[in-house]
Amino acid sequence: MPVILHNPEGVFPPYRNYSHAAEVRDARLLVISGLNGYRSDGKTMPEPFEEQCEQIWQHLGTILRAAAMDYGDLISVRTYLAAPEYRVANTALRVKYLGEHKPSLTVVCCQLLEPAWKLEVEAMAAK
Repeated sequence: MPVILHNPEGVFPPYRNYSHAAEVRDARLLVISGLNGYRSDGKTMPEPFEEQCEQIWQHLGTILRAAAMDYGDLISVRTYLAAPEYRVANTALRVKYLGEHKPSLTVVCCQLLEPAWKLEVEAMAAK
């Protein structure tokens, strides 16, 4: 399944760990709903941002594996941060899980549904 990354001249260079656009041809598409930092029990959630973020990336991995995919199949990631101060830690954890893979990416700071949530992540993968 070819994925063509588009980072054309005339648009500013992409920041770390993403592409401006990812084109998918002839593929299965997996759309992953927004995930938050709840543990597998669905009731408890760690308080620190880094632990919530780790939990979300682990959930993403579990969902991807259930669809016979992995992090390298992600074509788009949207992250909603509860505060801009989480930006650096968010980037570090994204790089930890994606390595050199560069899907399309959006990060937004906003008020999330629950005050305990420090972030929410939704994604799309294709294979």
